[in-house]
Amino acid sequence: MSTEIRTKRLTVRDIRARKGGEPVVILTAYTTPIAKLLDPHVDVLLVGDSLGMVLYGMDTPLGVTLDMMINHGKAVMRGSRTAMVIIDMPFASYQESPQQAFRNAARVISETGAAAIKLEGGVEMAETVRFLVDRGIPVMGHIGLKPQLVNTLGGFRAQGREEAEVTAIRADALAMAQAGAFALLVEGTVEPVARALTAEVSIPTIGIGASPACDGQVLVIDDILGLFDTFKPKFVKRYAELGGAVEEAVKAYAAEVRSRAFPGPEHCFGMPKAKS
Repeated sequence: MSTEIRTKRLTVRDIRARKGGEPVVILTAYTTPIAKLLDPHVDVLLVGDSLGMVLYGMDTPLGVTLDMMINHGKAVMRGSRTAMVIIDMPFASYQESPQQAFRNAARVISETGAAAIKLEGGVEMAETVRFLVDRGIPVMGHIGLKPQLVNTLGGFRAQGREEAEVTAIRADALAMAQAGAFALLVEGTVEPVARALTAEVSIPTIGIGASPACDGQVLVIDDILGLFDTFKPKFVKRYAELGGAVEEAVKAYAAEVRSRAFPGPEHCFGMPKAKS
């Protein structure tokens, strides 16, 4: 995949076939311009509910709405051509019942054109995942650290340090695979546990704060670019520090406006350029 020039979008079948093969490359995207930049280089664009914190300044993703996810999903679809697009189901949009989940997931898929949805949960959501898959909605599961359960978990903390947690995470992974999920995002899970899960389940695992043994990796785009600095999780690697570059650019612009150096003649219509 990394050496090929793609001419069409990757599909659920393509991603599932990567189990044990070339790692799946995933980044979040929330806007059309960013989707255009990422599209040629990644396999999947995830429109994550992390947009609540990254774009809207929320403390958790719990305030994100279905309409927000759909609008950003549309934006990412407009900016992408060959990467598969997956959209998060926000908090309270799918937990009530399989029927509620189907109504809302169907809206997401039909209104955005995305290939699949992602939802958090394991054993307790297996019936819902099966209900969705049987009705034509591909599902990526999300286990381990589940941000939408941040209040019951007592904060964002790594999972799998205690035996009871290991048992629960393993049960969640197997339940998602058996229910028909095509892939499994494993977040904030201690490395040996994530490694063992990857070897055990039949579907690709996507790690974020998990293990290099996972079948793919995902990170938040603003984290790797240094644009989100409210906090930096342990599992994030900064590939650029664009926050500082943005601040310097704005500082230079402000100084030129105040000194009347900008705009110059070349930036105005009908104003003669200064002679050299």
